[in-house]
Amino acid sequence: MRYYANQLSNQLRQSLASFYMVFGEEPFQEANCVLEIKQAAKKQGFDEVIKFSLLPGFDWQELIAQYNSMSLFSARTLIEFDLNQQKPGTQGSQVLKELAAQPNPDVVLILKGSKAGQDIQRSAWFKVLDKSGVFVPCYPLTGTHLTRWLDDQCKVLKLNLASDAKRSLLSATEGNLLATHQELEKLSLLYKSEPIDQKQVLSGLLNQAKFDIFDLNNALLQGNTKQLVKVMLKLADDNVEPASIVWTINKEAQTLLSLKQGLQQGQNISQLFKQHGVWKNQQAATSQAIDRLPLIRLEQIIELLAQFDAAYKRANIVAPYQALTHIALSFCQPVPFELPYQRVN
Repeated sequence: MRYYANQLSNQLRQSLASFYMVFGEEPFQEANCVLEIKQAAKKQGFDEVIKFSLLPGFDWQELIAQYNSMSLFSARTLIEFDLNQQKPGTQGSQVLKELAAQPNPDVVLILKGSKAGQDIQRSAWFKVLDKSGVFVPCYPLTGTHLTRWLDDQCKVLKLNLASDAKRSLLSATEGNLLATHQELEKLSLLYKSEPIDQKQVLSGLLNQAKFDIFDLNNALLQGNTKQLVKVMLKLADDNVEPASIVWTINKEAQTLLSLKQGLQQGQNISQLFKQHGVWKNQQAATSQAIDRLPLIRLEQIIELLAQFDAAYKRANIVAPYQALTHIALSFCQPVPFELPYQRVN
């Protein structure tokens, strides 16, 4: 049975299903839906939570054993199984069909995965789980759906935002639900239920638009020139230590170089991500960066960082943040200019 993210609360109030499939491309909704299910299950005595993730070499018998076993710590168990953006494959499909055929009343199984296209929805394992469980698709929100979501969040937080303030907030956060929700929480702390106009929202966005090293990581991986320059300017304004920026850029370049070399040697990308600690939410952007950047460019970036470090320690850098921006832009495109060194006669 299909329920959209905004309908899940009503479904959980009515009954708790044995199986939940939370699939989609919108991480904020996915995380919230999983949290709602866990909270509803906990109220009904499902106190123990066990997590699995579909990685290379995963033994599906572990899932079967856990699903059918009696817990030592709780009368009831919730299993959260992350498909890790993959399909379950032949063995996994058979296991999921077997579990759906004989539901355990003392276990709730949550499957998390990427967007469930027609190929997945037509598969036998999906159909049997959908028949006895709940499917929650989490789509990116746009247009009236996004506006309705914002209105709902304002009601929950008891916020009184003017219409133009809502439009400005949605425009500034560009459909990123997590960023929008964080801004709403800040507004709630600042103004509570008082009327909030566009000027107050924009003022808060400008004052709180602090970029950090994590934003630099994202811009480097995405090869986003405008965002990269924006982040570097903010880091310069905040006087972030250049050594920290060097470390971040070098870490990304070294990781990408190792990943690219590993792929050329025939290694599995999922295993490489695991070895190098690439988080799930960064894997898509990292894959794009691997495809975009040739080995020689990554080696040049690492060499430029070494040159910068040596020159900076000798106080031979005219403008350190400009030089670091120059190096960082090499993640986006070749930069045919020398670093801005101070000339020593």
